[in-house]
Amino acid sequence: MNSVVGVLLLICCIFPALVDCRVRNYKFHVVSKNVTRLCSSKPIVTVNGKFPGPTLYAREGDNVLVKVVNRVSYNVSIHWHGVRQLRTGWSDGPAYITQCPIEPGQSYVYNFTITGQRGTLLWHGHINWLRATVHGAIVILPKRGVPYPFPKPHEEKVLVLAEWWKSDTEAVINEAMKSGMAPNVSDAHLINGLPGSVANCSSQEVFNLAVESAKTYLLRIINAALNEELFFKIAGHNVTVVEVDAVYVKPFTTDTIIIAPGQTTNVLLTAHQKSGKYLIVVSPFMDAPVAVDNQTATATLHYTSGGTTTTELSGDSPTVLTTPPPKNATQIANQFINSLKSLNSPKYPANVPLNIDHSLFFTVGLGVNPCPTCTAGNGSRVVAAVNNVTFVMPNTALLQAHYYNITGVFTTDFPANPPRVYNYTANITQNMGTQNGTRLYRVPYNSTVQVVLQDTGVIAPESHPVHLHGFNFFVVGRGVGNYDPKKDPKKFNLVDPVERNTLGVPNGGWTAIRFTTDNPGIWFLHCHFEVHTTWGLKMAFLVDNGKGPKQTLVPPPNDLPKC
Repeated sequence: MNSVVGVLLLICCIFPALVDCRVRNYKFHVVSKNVTRLCSSKPIVTVNGKFPGPTLYAREGDNVLVKVVNRVSYNVSIHWHGVRQLRTGWSDGPAYITQCPIEPGQSYVYNFTITGQRGTLLWHGHINWLRATVHGAIVILPKRGVPYPFPKPHEEKVLVLAEWWKSDTEAVINEAMKSGMAPNVSDAHLINGLPGSVANCSSQEVFNLAVESAKTYLLRIINAALNEELFFKIAGHNVTVVEVDAVYVKPFTTDTIIIAPGQTTNVLLTAHQKSGKYLIVVSPFMDAPVAVDNQTATATLHYTSGGTTTTELSGDSPTVLTTPPPKNATQIANQFINSLKSLNSPKYPANVPLNIDHSLFFTVGLGVNPCPTCTAGNGSRVVAAVNNVTFVMPNTALLQAHYYNITGVFTTDFPANPPRVYNYTANITQNMGTQNGTRLYRVPYNSTVQVVLQDTGVIAPESHPVHLHGFNFFVVGRGVGNYDPKKDPKKFNLVDPVERNTLGVPNGGWTAIRFTTDNPGIWFLHCHFEVHTTWGLKMAFLVDNGKGPKQTLVPPPNDLPKC
């Protein structure tokens, strides 16, 4: 690389807004670092020693290359959550799905192009529970000269929400899998790596969000938590929602947002107050009888003037407080979710598939299978399944097996419907067993697919944030109770449904999505509650190549990790 190109690439990475770059080079060194939270220290896995990890900046149309070097004792892979990865499934990241993991001491270059996307996404570890601390923001700026479809903010700020365990998270899930029971919930929620004011730890730092009066800020909010949907609220301020999952939406104003793991939400915040400090709260949403971390994370919105806080100018003043919603505030969550509509403008249309080639009905929920060594579970373990199939992770990456025609790794007989029809949302306490298998659903290139995701009452009904790799989809309908294939489609929104990559299946209800399989490869679909994914609530689509090179998966790179 000559020195001029090297300098340009360096400027590209450090000051992405200053130059119109076509290639973005990043280096992610996965390293261990001792971190103290809640007055307790432990080593965590990080990228470049940062927690949260570094923000990856790019523009729509840029080619991004990220060299990931594994300097820890764990196997590692990184997923670029929400990036379409058109024809570049080798860079999607989920271990044993599109790649074998990066072993200790090894490296891998993720190489992908940002096509037709702009907004906020996230990257995170995609093996075991490493994403608890291995995560960060992806900021995709519009092409140079293309404005936002909303008033230009004075400044942009990234807010990453997460969970924190005092214990090692790998030990938490390993112990749970050994016992057959649910893992311990987290000890705190975090805002940009900090839990805020907590009892019994006066030295704990609080994140401060500095603003100046009369200015407007674009807040890029990311839920990187492992297992919890979260409410976000700022005392004395409303926000205007303008984007979710890197797709523009019709703007609407709210005082509370709900955001599931893996989702992103961009909001405009106008600093309309003159001075003072205002509490920011992040708290869990769970409207099912399931244990959650009830701790509320806090931060402070702090008015400044020329770099000096207004409280320093006028003496210390009390923080204006707010109360987070109750954890079971279903009405508040539904009001937010039902307000989300695609912008559906001439420049940003909502191209909803109207004629469906594959109509699928997937039950998503829990189950119980035998486990002779699980003494805590009395010889049984909790599992999770899609259409009663508990997904078994292979020892060889599915995409490699597909590309090289390696037999015996997976089958393509994933059921389009559950094995039997029953009252899905009734409380089921018998016949709770599932089938094990590495089963994929195969579809031709450029097919239109509708999937209805139905929660079940096996053990207990519960919400499920479901993420589909490789595609965006339109959320055309949702409801409570059992899906009615005759009545419910009549109420579908086929005009301006919200488009995203991670949806929330409501507790005891269903959600319908539609998408077009314009991306060849193998694409993971799974619950983004990490505990449910670990238990087996996952499957994958195999999308065949189309015609010609522009509809064909690119060959694997030479440095693709081997199993």
